[in-house]
Amino acid sequence: MESLIGKIRNLDAYPKINEDFYSRTLSGGVITIASSVVMLLLFISELRLYLHAVTETKLVVDTSRGERLRINFDVTFPALPCSILSLDAMDISGEQHLDVRHDIIKKRIDAHGNVIETRPDGIGHPKIENPLQRHGGRLEHNETYCGSCYGSEASDDDCCNSCEEVREAYRKKGWAMSNPDLIDQCKREGFLQQIKDEEGEGCNIYGFLDVNKVAGNFHFAPGKSFQQSNVHVHDLLAFQKDSFNISHKINRLAFGDYFPGVINPLDGVLWVQQTPNAMYQYFLKVVPTVFTDVNGNTIQSNQFSVTEHVRGSEVGHLQSLPGVFFFYDLSPIKVTFTETHVSFLHFLTNVCAIVGGVFTVSGIIDSFVYHGQKAIKKKMEIGKFS
Repeated sequence: MESLIGKIRNLDAYPKINEDFYSRTLSGGVITIASSVVMLLLFISELRLYLHAVTETKLVVDTSRGERLRINFDVTFPALPCSILSLDAMDISGEQHLDVRHDIIKKRIDAHGNVIETRPDGIGHPKIENPLQRHGGRLEHNETYCGSCYGSEASDDDCCNSCEEVREAYRKKGWAMSNPDLIDQCKREGFLQQIKDEEGEGCNIYGFLDVNKVAGNFHFAPGKSFQQSNVHVHDLLAFQKDSFNISHKINRLAFGDYFPGVINPLDGVLWVQQTPNAMYQYFLKVVPTVFTDVNGNTIQSNQFSVTEHVRGSEVGHLQSLPGVFFFYDLSPIKVTFTETHVSFLHFLTNVCAIVGGVFTVSGIIDSFVYHGQKAIKKKMEIGKFS
């Protein structure tokens, strides 16, 4: 048994030195304190990495098909009234959403940004005060109201009972409404008067669009949009104005849900119009993104990059439709973010490497300083050091 213990003792890779042979120095103490501080700082840094999740990033080809794209927006127009502001969306597949009204809210704001009124999109309310019937006579007590569409009805049975319904019928026909006062419904509802009453007001419009996951665009512009000879146009004649101020602030614009670490480059962007009319264009490159947290929960979203361009024009020389346009295209590459924790064995390995590495380096430095001091002291004793 004693021979076995002796053999094990001979395998000791760390032979001990008798304390009588120790030589403690001031430089060694200083180096020991410094190395201990370095080891402590490196240990704290490694512990923080171990306790916090690490995000791994990968690039893969986006093979998804038939998905939808949700566009969340919140834009403020300080000088464009809600009554004339409209939202359209269209894509390269041919799908169009003209004068979008569902899932969006408009807030009327004054010149100081204070909210005047919050309402779903829409303008005016019909006031039934002896209105004009479709057949040309006035509404009698025993009749059901059926207003004229002024030639824009799709069938003989169609009725337009409000100014908005007449404008919608005109839009479907591809007609522009040059003078709303000639339309009985618009005159009764005070269409032009309402626009004049909102002069100097602004509009905060927010909500979301649900569109095909293909390249397309959406835009905010004055007037009701319609197709005329396969060209997208807006009816601006009805407002009887020569210029439109489309100065705007993008409070939020995101393609998809929020996930930790996402940066939307247009959030908080403000642009002030310098010319009477302008078309402001944003060209966006949308990158599909998948985020998976440490618990395995997955968020399907998107990131995007942006470039900008503005086209201005003077009064009476309207070369392009005034408005704010967002043209987006989709990247074929998908980014995946995966949160993971560093394993305990990896943490332990790094701690051992820190302790061993600092201890070894500090030993080398101490040895260099100690032998250097001895050599200098020896030379000084024999008078050779100058």
